[in-house]
Amino acid sequence: ILKKLEYKTCFHGGRLLRCVLMTPGTQQSFPSSVMQKMHLSSEPLTRGRLHTVKRMSGLCGSLWHGRHHQLPLVTLRSFLSQGPNPSTAAARVKLRTRLLVTLLFGGGLVGTWWYVYMEKQYKLQRQRVEQLKKVALGQGNFSLVDHRGQRRTKADFLGSWVLLYFGFTHCPDICPDELDKMSAVVAALDKEPSLPPVQPIFITVDPERDDVAALAKYVKDFHPRLIGLTGTAEEVKHAGRDYRVYASPGPKDDDGDYIVDHTILIYLITPDGLFLDYYNRMKNAEQITESIKNHMNVHVKL
Repeated sequence: ILKKLEYKTCFHGGRLLRCVLMTPGTQQSFPSSVMQKMHLSSEPLTRGRLHTVKRMSGLCGSLWHGRHHQLPLVTLRSFLSQGPNPSTAAARVKLRTRLLVTLLFGGGLVGTWWYVYMEKQYKLQRQRVEQLKKVALGQGNFSLVDHRGQRRTKADFLGSWVLLYFGFTHCPDICPDELDKMSAVVAALDKEPSLPPVQPIFITVDPERDDVAALAKYVKDFHPRLIGLTGTAEEVKHAGRDYRVYASPGPKDDDGDYIVDHTILIYLITPDGLFLDYYNRMKNAEQITESIKNHMNVHVKL
């Protein structure tokens, strides 16, 4: 049984407006916008060739021809064989190339800026170290006895960050407050695994009353790593002089008790044994902790 496929076209001013496909009992109309995607062919249909006609409405038919016939055939080459639009693919490639170039260029700028910034910070830190070497503060050595009775010198603490405070065990309020603050700073820094530990040290300015036993009892109230140092009057005076510490005992009362007027500062010492910074009573624990973190992050080992 031979089914004929006929078509009718409508032209206006040489322009295809509509094409109507008809088979027995059916017909399908395509607008010219769709027909622009289609190719009209009059190739002869020969024996053994199976031609599938695809239509937009879902009409699908197979034509089997036993002899030569000259029938027009409408094929949808754009849907069967046409690939992606070459201009769209080229635009996507250009966009990706531009994005890649932009990322590489931006990354190069950021990398260059970071390198220049770090070099500048390194030079500034080196200048700071050279300036600290010229400062006549903490340049000398000390030899004192700790709260366990062992002789300690400044060389024993090289390689460690040190927080140093001068005070006395009979101090009613200021010294305990400052040592509590120093202990809080050390504890906060201990929570930072990327930072090295800090060694807190307490040096008495009242060797007459602060012997080894008095120090051993006193340091128990603060950070467990706190080391108390004492010595003879001359040894203690020498240690304080290196850091320009002022200490002057006041008059004794009826019980023989007295107050020592002294410098109230917490000193920060680098692992190289150099004085780096100091913190007065106006600085709280959080401010001191952040300051020490910043010093550690930019520190240049000699």
